[in-house]
Amino acid sequence: MTKQQKTIFAVLLCFSLLSCSATQTSVNSNLEKVSNTEQKVYSVITPKVVSTATNQSITLERIMSDPDWLGRQPQSPGWSLDSQQVTYLRKREGSVIQDSYLADPKVSSNGQQVSFDALHTLRRSQEVVSNDARFRAWVFLDNIFVHDHQLKTTKQLTRDAVTSRDLAFLADNRLAYRVYNSFYALDIETGKRELLVSWRYADKPEAVTPPNDFIAKEQIELIDYVALKRKQRQQLSDYSKQIKSNNPTASPASIYLPKGMENVAVALSPNADYLIVVGTEDKPNRQDSDIMPNYIQEDGRIAAESVRSRVADAKPESDKVWLVDIGAGSSHEISFKSLPGYNDDVLADVKRENAVARGEDYQVNRLPRDIRLLRSSQSVQWHSSGDVVALMLEAWDNKDRWIVSLALDDKKFVTQHRLSDEAWINYRHNGFGWLKRSKTLFYLSEETGYSQLYVKPLNGAPKAVTQGEYVVDSVTISNDDTTAYFKANIKHPGIYEIYRANLESDEVTAITDLNGMTDYVLSPDESTLLLTHSKLTMPPELYSVASDAQGSVTPVKVTSTVSDEFLAQAWVAPSIVPVPSSHTDKPIYSRVYLPQGNTQSKRKAVVFNHGAGYLQNAHMGWSGYFREFMFHSLLVQQGYVVMDMDYRASAGYGRDWRTAIYRQMGTPETQDLVDGVEWLVENADVDRERIGTYGGSYGGFMTFMALFTEPELFQAGAALRPVSDWAHYNHGYTSNILNTPDVDPIAYRRSSPIYFAEGLQKPLLINAPMIDNNVFFVDVVRLVQRLIELEKENFETAIYPVEPHGFVQPSSWLDEYRRIFKLFEDNL
Repeated sequence: MTKQQKTIFAVLLCFSLLSCSATQTSVNSNLEKVSNTEQKVYSVITPKVVSTATNQSITLERIMSDPDWLGRQPQSPGWSLDSQQVTYLRKREGSVIQDSYLADPKVSSNGQQVSFDALHTLRRSQEVVSNDARFRAWVFLDNIFVHDHQLKTTKQLTRDAVTSRDLAFLADNRLAYRVYNSFYALDIETGKRELLVSWRYADKPEAVTPPNDFIAKEQIELIDYVALKRKQRQQLSDYSKQIKSNNPTASPASIYLPKGMENVAVALSPNADYLIVVGTEDKPNRQDSDIMPNYIQEDGRIAAESVRSRVADAKPESDKVWLVDIGAGSSHEISFKSLPGYNDDVLADVKRENAVARGEDYQVNRLPRDIRLLRSSQSVQWHSSGDVVALMLEAWDNKDRWIVSLALDDKKFVTQHRLSDEAWINYRHNGFGWLKRSKTLFYLSEETGYSQLYVKPLNGAPKAVTQGEYVVDSVTISNDDTTAYFKANIKHPGIYEIYRANLESDEVTAITDLNGMTDYVLSPDESTLLLTHSKLTMPPELYSVASDAQGSVTPVKVTSTVSDEFLAQAWVAPSIVPVPSSHTDKPIYSRVYLPQGNTQSKRKAVVFNHGAGYLQNAHMGWSGYFREFMFHSLLVQQGYVVMDMDYRASAGYGRDWRTAIYRQMGTPETQDLVDGVEWLVENADVDRERIGTYGGSYGGFMTFMALFTEPELFQAGAALRPVSDWAHYNHGYTSNILNTPDVDPIAYRRSSPIYFAEGLQKPLLINAPMIDNNVFFVDVVRLVQRLIELEKENFETAIYPVEPHGFVQPSSWLDEYRRIFKLFEDNL
């Protein structure tokens, strides 16, 4: 970054921050050197906050206490069956219980708590709607209910203790549901229940079986009694089959599929004549799980809990897909061979690089790849006609995703869309389905670099409904197939609004213009959107707006749950700053918290590293890191500058930003932290020798990498629930980015902090929960042993015996952040 570029960004920041008078003075003299053309850069966003805050000091004891005091914000928003009221859950104060509420979407009121006897109409799981939109069915407490929108009546269809799954309306408006490995149909009017199909993962039982050796064969031939009993069993079996095949009252026989398998997904066709079954190897037969000791038990003993496997131990999985003909009682396995690239050696270059490092050669190997159903509840979708089904498949190596159709006659997959990525396929933004009134698919794809919405006729070319450098998500298609509602960050990477697109003209219209973080739920009658909206310093509340509204329409605020005590605090609203990058042509969006007023000396600073890797935190909404947000306000109150960076790998910025860390986790992100520190020094009056860093989970990993590989960058760091060796993390996340340790050990050695521990020079605090089934406690144990063997002196470890990955107990939160604050106070 040039000196002139740095000056531009300083000017932009200081014009937007009234509290930055000292820095503003230092750059004003350079204003005349900056031309209008040169100022065409990404702008700083500073929120306008109307504050009712007093001079009350923010304390660690309060912000780390039970978060009930913030006000208990609405959760799980939804609609009443008649679309006239909104429903939501709200935590009961001082309890783990969540109560249900109903509120008028046209009135600013928190509504009323719902009594127990009405909960079955509000807490609706597995909700489905009939093709004619007349009926709506759901499950409550394992029982099935149906609502008739025409007659405005609700009926309970079952009352038992059997868990019902995979609800679906059939073409004749009967309601189908699954119990274990059987599908049933319920007649809504008469209540008649019919077994449609059942299947078993077992060898098909036979009345008589061929003799399996010489002795058995001779026994049958020599002993008439044995031969007679076999003949009688066969007669009875044949007669039973004749009854079942010729009497319409008989239940259908079970379908037998290969033993040793378990369900991944099943989907019944709308006409109830076909069934898709996707199965994989039965997990109890696989020995790749790990154990975790839990030391604090009621009985005073140590419990050994079974937990997920490590990526180093995970075994490849390849699903099988069967098309079951219910009427014929037969099944047909569908081959993956028709998929383009099904046997490509997509990791050949990686394998060759690792082979060369071992002094070996590598030859391309075109064996079939392990392919499975993409692990989503909506990965098998029947068209309403019932004669074609679509599935979303993924490669175990994470390099391909296919949307395929399967016609009943052909029994062969036809690829409708293939998405390939030399790094890895995004595990988000994979929504897809059928339009209701035509054989047309809609889907999300990152093929242009950003998640966009497409439609594709079954036998036609795809069409992009949206286009641009922004992320589309949460798509809802209207019942008449004319409109797609979605959430996107079109205006700014950190601002999410709700939009609708006309699927004929592709015209996109903004429904909201709230400038924060916004989600939505469309009402059953499709007239109104229930919004969940938050801002930087304001937790989420519910709003409502007409579904045909324009962005200029002000939504009705429905709930006001934030407490007066929270509003009285002097929270600091950070600015969203585009920090120039030394390695990309895109800026690194960051939250920057600045103290007010001038100081006689340069400022101290803290850089926060968010977790999850693929997560966005430099946005204009309420952060999931709400305790950290409050802690950052406390730090500002103590004179710190705080920076919270959406370093490369963060969500919301497209494919290239996401995959920059492929095979090199920790390197691009640390480079971005270097740019962040440079920005703080040159634009926020920060002393380069008084900057610390901290973060949890992926943020703890980042703290390790920064302190170990850039030992002069920070003067102290705190790593919370951190990853120290990626070979010990889970398969689903890690193999996307680093492949697997047996295939790509180079990537793991390049990306795991334990290999760089000798670089530690500055004070390090490691906070580790002991019953963490996400990042195992052993990650800290192994790293600590490594530091001991390296004879490092400037580190300390705090353990939390009863805490999982996300802390729960307020006392643990307080202890953790007291230690973090002390680390910064002592060293900065």
